[in-house]
Amino acid sequence: MKDQSSNKVVLSEEDFRLLSALTENVSAQGHKQEGTLTYEIARATVLPESKMPSDVVRLGARVKVKDVDSNREMQFSIVLPQFADVKQQKISVLTPMGSALIGLSVGDRIAWKMPAGIRNLEVLEAIFEPELES
Repeated sequence: MKDQSSNKVVLSEEDFRLLSALTENVSAQGHKQEGTLTYEIARATVLPESKMPSDVVRLGARVKVKDVDSNREMQFSIVLPQFADVKQQKISVLTPMGSALIGLSVGDRIAWKMPAGIRNLEVLEAIFEPELES
């Protein structure tokens, strides 16, 4: 299994802008080590919206992942902290799982340290549907 540092991280210009602003205060506290959102942003390839692959985990995308060890599948959206709502299956990009998955592609696997221990996750699906402007 690949470790998370071998996975390519891809962010849209807009996600990069939002996440960079979000982490400015966090990085001032010294959280630039591997595994943090600041680290993931620093190693990301940033692409214009028109060049974004359709299978990338990004802000607002519905994501389906599988816990490889338990074979359990989970589905949720990764959102900015102010939009997080567990009841609506929206998790903050600042959570360990949100930080771990942002920018990954379908098929990527990660071994990630979570509060409950090491989780081995595989991205099964990432669906981004931009909101239609009225």
